[in-house]
Order: sequence, then C-alpha cells, then structure tokens
Amino acid sequence: MNTPNPTVRLKNAWKSSHPWIFQRLVDKPAQKPRPGAIVDVVGVDGEWIGRGFYNGHSRIALRMLESDPAVTVDAAWFSRRIAAAVELRREFLKLDQVSDAWRVVHSEGDGLSGLVVDRYGDLLVVEFFSAGMFRHREWIYAALSEQFPGCRFYSFADEHVQKQESFDFRGNPAVPPSVITEYGVKFRADPAGAHKTGFFADQRENRQWLSERVEGKRVLDLCCNTGGFGVYAAVRGASEVVGIDIDEDVLEIARGNAKLNNVRVKFVQADVFPWMRDAGIRGDLFDVVILDPAKMTRDREQVIPALKKYLDMNKLALGCVKPGGLFATFSCTGLVSEEQFLDMLRRAAFYSNRTVQVLKIAGAGSDHPFLAQVPESRYLKAVFCRVLD
Repeated sequence: MNTPNPTVRLKNAWKSSHPWIFQRLVDKPAQKPRPGAIVDVVGVDGEWIGRGFYNGHSRIALRMLESDPAVTVDAAWFSRRIAAAVELRREFLKLDQVSDAWRVVHSEGDGLSGLVVDRYGDLLVVEFFSAGMFRHREWIYAALSEQFPGCRFYSFADEHVQKQESFDFRGNPAVPPSVITEYGVKFRADPAGAHKTGFFADQRENRQWLSERVEGKRVLDLCCNTGGFGVYAAVRGASEVVGIDIDEDVLEIARGNAKLNNVRVKFVQADVFPWMRDAGIRGDLFDVVILDPAKMTRDREQVIPALKKYLDMNKLALGCVKPGGLFATFSCTGLVSEEQFLDMLRRAAFYSNRTVQVLKIAGAGSDHPFLAQVPESRYLKAVFCRVLD
C-alpha cells in the first residue's frame, strides 16, 4: 500500500491554473518535506486542490503537477506524461521528417514543471530546473528509455538553479558528441562542451525560413555561436557568409559544422560592438544580417539595462544592412516581452535613420509549446524585416 503524501496547506484562496505557487502563499508545514517531495495541496478551507512538488527553500514553493485526486504521481505518471510529449512531436508535429534534433519536454508547456529534455539523435540531454525533477530523475530516465530505446543520457543543472532549488548535482561523465541533421543540414551537438547542449534546436524553423532567402547574397551572422544561421546560409547558396562571435571555443565548433557540410564560412573572433562600428565606417554592407545574442539577464531588475544593450546592438546592426536588405533580430531573454522587443526595434530604426518593414514575427519551434496561462515558457522572440532608407 502506498504511503500517503505529506499535505501542504495554502494561506489564501487559490483560483489560478498556473502551476507555480509562491512561498508567501503557503503555510509552513509542521514537518517540512524534503525539497522536491511530492505533496498533496489543500486550500485554506482544507479542500483538496492538487498534487505537486514542494520545496521550502525555493521562491516557488509548489510546482503543481496533477489536479485529479484519483491520479497518483509515480513512475507510471511520468511514463504517461513523457509518452504524450513524444507523441505530440512525432505524430502531430511530425518532426522526425525534418530533423533528429528536437525538444522532447518543454517544462510547463508539457505539464512537467522544472524539466527540459532535448534530443540530439541517440543522445538525450536532460536539464533539471527543480529539486522535484532532480529527485525523481530515475523515473524520468526510465520513461525516456521507453520512448527512445538504447538512447544515451547527458544530464545537468545550472549552478544558480541548484542554489535556488537547494539540490546538489555534480553532473555526469562526458559523452561523445552527436551529429544531427536538420532540413538536410548537419551539426555537431556536444553537450559535454562548455556551452550547454552546443546546439539550439529552438531556432530550427527560423534558420530554415531565413535560408530560403539567401541564395547569391552576402550574409553576416552576428553573435553566431556555433554557426547555425551562417552554415544554413552557406548550404543554401549564399555568395559569402561572415560569422562573428567573441568566444573562440564556439567558433571552433562553428568551423567544424561548416566542414561537416563542405561549405565555406568566414568565422571571425571579435566583440560585435567595435566590429559593427568599423563595418559601418567602412560602408561594408550586407544583403542579410542576423543578430542573435545570448540571454541578457535572468533578473527582473536588469530588464531596462538589457533593453538598452539590445538597442545599442540593433542600431549598429541596422547600419550593416544594405538598403532593401533583410534583417533578422532575436531575443532569448524571457523577461523581455515581445512588445518591449518591438518597441526597442522601433527606437533602433529611428536612431539609425532606417525604415524597418516587419515581414514576420516568430518564436521558438512548435516543439517548444507554452500553456496560455504560463507565458513564462515563451522566451524566444524573432523579428524578420526589410531595411529601407
């Protein structure tokens, strides 16, 4: 017989369907469950609300998982949830037809708050964002192995997450990289390298859309990371591709990705700010310019400084686009809203004396779903525009 879950009571009436319940709304249990324990949650009136992970050390005290009192959160529950996430990608989105690299589980978007899983061929990269998911990792690995028989695992959790959530994960031994294919373009994904997964599958549809418009064009890929956009452009017949990044380690991976596809891309190690200023002074203009910087901040207090940095970068990048050229600009800072990002772009166009004609606004691929009541899961903003004088 199953041992009953500990019970946690809320201080206030709870009417939200958001899976996060913050510490200030939760009564401290007399006997505090361990971080990540599965608990039953009851309202102020004692009425049963749901089941989820409890963490007395985290700002997010409860991550709700189940709202049916008859359903136990156990290994079989994880097996069903992960099977449903895989079915969405395989049967409904038919992602296997375009790539063997896609997001398997997108945290709250798949009803698994605090868990992200990416697939790179036979390699599954598991990232823990909550003590609850880390604590129940063996159930997660078993459920994933059912869907991907014979797969390899690489798991990690960022240090700031471990600190916030109060768990300790030393990581696992290095694994060999995986070579994946996306719309016919090959990339090496190396999660054991210094750069998380070494590949960002969330930009798959954006890379494809842009690459259909680059044949015979000069392309500049700013903050190019491992060369995703630039390599696509070279494969699709761009006349010249230049990729700029400050990090020599990622550029080594980018050069390897170009080599995998037998294409030439000129990768340059440089800070994009002085590089763009010099290009503007020289009048060195490109038909297509891509600007895809790393996340600017995780801190709400730093959103305004982050927007200022986006403004400075986008002003300079617009100065590198030929009249009538294409400009693709991105933000993966979840705390910056689409509205704020578009307002920043409007101001960047004004200050650089360019007219920006927005053609398309997009985000992460459909394997990164988000629930309507959980907008936090929607982090990537993509804006494609023509730049006119």
